[in-house]
Amino acid sequence: MRLHRNLVEAVVQGLELIFSKDTYADKAIERLLKSNKRWGSRDRGFIAETCYEIVRYKRLYTEIAGVGQRMTNRQDGFRIFAVWAVLRGISLPDWPEFKGTPERRIKGRFDALQKERVYRESIPDWLDQIGLEGLGETLWEAELSALNQVAPVVIRTNTLKTNPKLLQATLTEEGFETDPIKGQPEALVLRKRGNLFKTKSFSEGWFEVQDASSQRVAPLLDVGAGMRVLDCCAGAGGKTLHLAALMENKGRILATDIYPGKLNELKKRARRAGAFCIEARAVKGPSDLKRQKGKFDRILIDAPCSGLGVLRRNPDTKWKLRPDQIETLVQTQREILSGYSRLLSPGGKLVYATCSILPQENRQQVDWFLDTEAGAAFKLVKDEKIFASASGFDGFYLALLERK
Repeated sequence: MRLHRNLVEAVVQGLELIFSKDTYADKAIERLLKSNKRWGSRDRGFIAETCYEIVRYKRLYTEIAGVGQRMTNRQDGFRIFAVWAVLRGISLPDWPEFKGTPERRIKGRFDALQKERVYRESIPDWLDQIGLEGLGETLWEAELSALNQVAPVVIRTNTLKTNPKLLQATLTEEGFETDPIKGQPEALVLRKRGNLFKTKSFSEGWFEVQDASSQRVAPLLDVGAGMRVLDCCAGAGGKTLHLAALMENKGRILATDIYPGKLNELKKRARRAGAFCIEARAVKGPSDLKRQKGKFDRILIDAPCSGLGVLRRNPDTKWKLRPDQIETLVQTQREILSGYSRLLSPGGKLVYATCSILPQENRQQVDWFLDTEAGAAFKLVKDEKIFASASGFDGFYLALLERK
């Protein structure tokens, strides 16, 4: 493989944005790819994939390179890149930035550091301790390994406009081969990564990109046509749109969030998907909906969480997350669960979901809620822990509660 200077410099620039200026990886890469429209799909793929790979193994690569985890200068970026290249057997060009690269030492350090989990899987010490305590060594190591892999691209068929077989055939004509996922009739997984967003199928709203684990949330809520449904942490609306499709656009979904910008994106997606039963509303919390106490047949709480189940998609999360944030998130989840659960009608159903794998954000939260005054009116019907190491998809937690 021959390295081209403009592509290597783009990767180094990306690392500087992510490691020095605390830019989110997806935003940094998006900015880079927009900076040069002459790059082809292979060049763009190299930049994005290399940046993400180095972010995943940041602690390992910076340790081997002998630089701090927070880059202080451009040369640090070239040293980190050199480690990545040497470990993949890629010959370094005769550039001043790579002069004196100790290739034998790099390989030796890599072998030595494989004995320590925090370097092998590249994880902060504090997070490693929390995961070890919550999941046990065997499961935690399996999850770390799985979450360091590149995530498959999964899409959800929008049944308001098409069906899985027709979508699969149409995507094949558009150059994208897919396979169905057993037990999830609306899901298709791409055989090879590509830019789906340029397809006619996407522009016409035939599908949404949504991981297979995420697609298991909406069906658990058991919605039906004509119901009043609350999606109280809707964000950009991936699960809201799924609910609308399951309801066949009949009924009402109130999608709320504290971030108006995310709801604006939801509105755009809803228009493309032909989902017209959704009302998007920015709120500060459950008190904004107190007049609707007991009015909803179904409530979805896709709670804000650590996001540790989706590290494959957002690998920089483990470097941005702090111990005190876990504690804050646990408290926020409790407030949301206690507050919004009061809006459910008797006999109604509520799903509490996170994309975390930590027990303190998942089953422990449900157990806590059931022991509170608000939770006394509920019973746990069932819950499910989804681990990337077992499923091959994102880590998730789902709990179905029913109001007595």
